[in-house]
Amino acid sequence: MRIATWNVNSITARLPRLLAWLEGSGTDVLCIQETKCTAGQFPADELRELGYESAVHADGRWNGVALVSRVGLSDVVTGLPGGPEYEGVQEPRAISADCGPVRLWSVYVPNGREVAHDHYAYKLRWLQALKTAVAQDAAAERPFAVLGDFNIAPADEDVWDIAAFEGSTHVTAAERSALEALRSAGLSDVVPRPLKYDHPFTYWDYRQLCFPKNRGMRIDLVYGNGPFAEAVKDSYVDREERKGKGASDHAPVVVDLDV
Repeated sequence: MRIATWNVNSITARLPRLLAWLEGSGTDVLCIQETKCTAGQFPADELRELGYESAVHADGRWNGVALVSRVGLSDVVTGLPGGPEYEGVQEPRAISADCGPVRLWSVYVPNGREVAHDHYAYKLRWLQALKTAVAQDAAAERPFAVLGDFNIAPADEDVWDIAAFEGSTHVTAAERSALEALRSAGLSDVVPRPLKYDHPFTYWDYRQLCFPKNRGMRIDLVYGNGPFAEAVKDSYVDREERKGKGASDHAPVVVDLDV
């Protein structure tokens, strides 16, 4: 079974690439983040033509998450149970479902913006709510994973130059502690192998030639419980999909399971 996660940075802008990638990659389930569309605008018909069911949680603003599966899609939960609001709204940042023999969450963790910003405190509250929400699934005997754009680099080596991030979000002790707390619910980091260079970055800014210079970050993560981690046979970053015109600034992270 092949599972992937991808922040597409607008599914409308990325649709031709997304459909071609699904056709060529053999992916059974894709967790999508940053759809930037309403639920009605989501390309469910186009995906259905390729054999994929869709579950979407989106409101047309800057967020939006989805699961697309060709191995079944049931027991869908939209939103983060007990999750905090930001400016009076619970943003569409989480969706979960049973996909064949596994249960998966697709999450888009708040960015945090700046350490002194209200969005940073919101990010930490959101991560605490995520830990609470996934605890039961993480403890189950079936394979389970939380996949998505966490907007946190777990370790210094997960950014191209830690000195360049001094005082910034994505690398602070509080954010990394929140990830550690999430792992304490019974999850482990499924670290993909790089297909080029020596570290599996998943995101490269569009500006300042960051991708050609490999000035990236590993912020798209796969956190699986014990049965999920034991079933992993391979994992990699599809860096090729970050190349060329019309690419997202994130690359897909692919995980192969023997289930």
